[in-house]
Amino acid sequence: MPRNVLDVRGLGSVQKSPSSKATAIFVRGAYMQYVSTEKWRERRWRLFSTDPLIDSALCVQFRTREKYMDSRTEASITIDVPISREDPDTLGNILKTGLLANPRTLPSKLFYDERGSTLFEQICELPEYYQTRTEHQLLVTWADEIVELSGAEELVELGSGAATKTRVLLDAMARADQLRYFVPFDVDETIVRRVSEELVQEYPGLQIHGVSGDFLVHLEHIPEGGKRLVVILGGTIGNLPTIAAKNFLTAVNTEMASGDFFLLGVQLITDPSRLEAAYNDQQGITAKFNKNILRVLRNQLGAQCDSAKFDHVARYNPEDHRIEMWLRSTQDQTIDIPDLDLSVPLKKDEEIRTEISTKYDRPIAEDLLNTSGFELVKWYTDPDQLISLALARKP
Repeated sequence: MPRNVLDVRGLGSVQKSPSSKATAIFVRGAYMQYVSTEKWRERRWRLFSTDPLIDSALCVQFRTREKYMDSRTEASITIDVPISREDPDTLGNILKTGLLANPRTLPSKLFYDERGSTLFEQICELPEYYQTRTEHQLLVTWADEIVELSGAEELVELGSGAATKTRVLLDAMARADQLRYFVPFDVDETIVRRVSEELVQEYPGLQIHGVSGDFLVHLEHIPEGGKRLVVILGGTIGNLPTIAAKNFLTAVNTEMASGDFFLLGVQLITDPSRLEAAYNDQQGITAKFNKNILRVLRNQLGAQCDSAKFDHVARYNPEDHRIEMWLRSTQDQTIDIPDLDLSVPLKKDEEIRTEISTKYDRPIAEDLLNTSGFELVKWYTDPDQLISLALARKP
């Protein structure tokens, strides 16, 4: 168990990571972060609130001085948690808007509690889910060239998850003696902590600054660093509607410096039957993942809904070039969310959309990058034209 090190302002125990190399400090309802300067530096630990009842402006600061540690010999971890949970009012408004719309929708970020993240890791190992292994092989083939072209010493991954494929890039950066910093950014705080602890053991001297938050909202929490390679893998960009995807990539571009590189994983348009099979696996793992959104809804907002009364549905929408996942009601029923004073009546066979996964071709993907402020440098794809890695640069 983590060791309690002090109490602050009645907030409960401040806990230090069990790894002796880690410098992250976690607080229930708050988090600690340091900022520092070069050489002999002053690390300023400040308590930031993640609880709306705590005024972060009143939080105390702790100051220490310590000698600058060469990043190649001394590993460290810092974790920022701009939110420990979705603000109830914000989440409530999103849910009301989606559940009362036509078609009804739920935000896909609700998939990713600890159980949802574990289920997604299992999906990535399924034989039907070609996306992960194809993208992984592309990274294995081209990682050294990507690292050489980018010249990056800091890797930032948005939607990092378990960082399985990320290790291919980290390995390539280590081989090139460019690996200094890694910023894993994911909505699931548990997985950010776990991955950070694993990576400082696997890569001696690696400086990690994790961020647990919604990267559609909290991009400003990405720390400033050296020359960057920012990556979004796994077809994550396809989970956003076209306009939202462009706005998001434009925001990412704004956070980057001129000369930074950007690597985008793109799932390409292919045979619809192959796409649908990838989201309707025989083991039913994707169905469990889809229904997990209802579990999160119950846990976060006390929703009264029974997962057993819904079927998982995934089908290809050829007009919009995307897979759509739905939950289909198996009977007349009502989803009640007392915290929101919301009741949603559903008829038998009525559906709620939980996710989209848009597929691209090269012209569409390149236009998306260009209109977001990037210039395409390299377009890597597999022999079957299933997945692409688009390497771009901010001019």
